[in-house]
Amino acid sequence: MRLQLRFGLMCLLAALCAGTGQAQSDEATAPGGYEDWAVGILAADWRDGAGAPIEAFDNARRALAEGFEAVGFKAENISNLSLRPNAQNGRSLASDIAFAAFGSKAQAAKAGCLFYFTSHGSPDGMVLGREGLLTPSRLAGLVDQWCGTRPTVVVVSACYSGGFVPALSAPNRMIMTAARPDRSSFGCAAGAEYPYFDACILESLPSADDFVDLASRARRCVAQRETAEQLWPPSAPLTEVGADVEDMFILKNFERPPPE
Repeated sequence: MRLQLRFGLMCLLAALCAGTGQAQSDEATAPGGYEDWAVGILAADWRDGAGAPIEAFDNARRALAEGFEAVGFKAENISNLSLRPNAQNGRSLASDIAFAAFGSKAQAAKAGCLFYFTSHGSPDGMVLGREGLLTPSRLAGLVDQWCGTRPTVVVVSACYSGGFVPALSAPNRMIMTAARPDRSSFGCAAGAEYPYFDACILESLPSADDFVDLASRARRCVAQRETAEQLWPPSAPLTEVGADVEDMFILKNFERPPPE
């Protein structure tokens, strides 16, 4: 069953059980599920470890935009941006402009937010093109500014990205990271089509029932690929779901209909 249909049913059941009439809940349970959600996707770097250009991050952000649209997010609510320098003038899009675009989408689409970042990382933060590092505390402040208390999913696909979890965690959020705070992720070298975590999200998205199922499928996919390629230590992607959105992102007592 498609992701947006399961999400719509899930939100409806949660609202009925909780007896809530809040405006945000009403928006989140609207038919179509994700139609009034804002999406911001950023490829925040374009280089391998030696500084040579690679395509993996930009390939991922384009494919992710298509994938999320296919499961019910509206194209007009999606910002799909890159900090890669322009081929003509060598200039990069400033991160402040990208972040302003994310905020603008969040002002227009008010039911919830999905923010997805793909880049390199270090224990101190995520590489933000030529601007240095985006720290967990700064990203947490930006997400607060963009989406406030609305239901929010934040995905950080980078080495050591588990370090973002403590700063980003909130009752209204689900956080997904490509690695533990002390682990590298894989697939950011020359010749890679996508970072491994992003590839597994893309592979899992069409058949996932909800975001928790998506995270679980992606973790299994990453583990299988790392084992097959004898990559060590494993990246061990992390997921954290806030208490206020557990009933939105985890569907209980719902049986999948039998196959046709």
